[in-house]
Amino acid sequence: MEFKRLLIENSDSIVQKWMEEIESLKDSNYTATISDELYESTNREFVNVIFTSIRNEGSTKAVEDFSEKIINLGWPLSYITDGLQIFRRVSTEYLITQSEVVDSNFFTELSSSVNDWVEPLIRELVNEYSGSWEHIVSLQRVALQELSAPLIPVMEGITIMPLIGTIDTERAKLIMENLLEGAIKHNSEVVLIDITGVPVVDTMVAHHIIQAAEAVRLIGSTCILVGIRPEIAQTIVNLGIDLSNFPTKSSLKKGFSTALAITGRHVTDLNVKENNIEKMMDSLRGE
Repeated sequence: MEFKRLLIENSDSIVQKWMEEIESLKDSNYTATISDELYESTNREFVNVIFTSIRNEGSTKAVEDFSEKIINLGWPLSYITDGLQIFRRVSTEYLITQSEVVDSNFFTELSSSVNDWVEPLIRELVNEYSGSWEHIVSLQRVALQELSAPLIPVMEGITIMPLIGTIDTERAKLIMENLLEGAIKHNSEVVLIDITGVPVVDTMVAHHIIQAAEAVRLIGSTCILVGIRPEIAQTIVNLGIDLSNFPTKSSLKKGFSTALAITGRHVTDLNVKENNIEKMMDSLRGE
């Protein structure tokens, strides 16, 4: 209890020393791009949280609020751990200077007291930080999954699935599910899978795409693979992958034209059509 009383009574001196040391980390560490004003105000809030926890013997409300703020600011976990380690060292050094006798018993008791203050804080802050971060990551994962295999209806009976980035087993499963559900939901006669944004098509990726196309065919829709770049075509040939069971096109434009033809439609130039009508009317009027 004596150590705690000394610590709180001399908090101003300890805070000043702590602020100086953590300030020295700014230019060479994780917070170099943060404004001086925000960095200083956050540091003061941090050290106040530490002393609040020590005074209230482990009160967690201030800790929870501070960890949430740090996460929202996007600061790394190392800021918290470094700050607490600096506090451990500064507190220990200051309390040693306040004692007339420093022997092994004194040092053991002091170390035990400082650990009792700092260790619960480390556990609490790290746990709060990790839990909140995992929650944010899980929300981001859901958002990315929703964007990773979108099925976009562009016309009645025609939908497009643009794929960007690498395709692994988990994403292939999502592609399959979205294709089947979307094709049924939108009553799609033709589904275009656009792989223009897929950097590498290997045997596994091709296998997943073929499976998805075959599944679409089984529910009565036609699947067209578009975005076959020259290097992708060469890779497919070299790997001996058979894509003969469904149409392939080099571009989305060509694939869409094919989809229109399959659904009994075609693109008409309205200007040409109007000119033809005018010529026909002129001929009828004898002009």
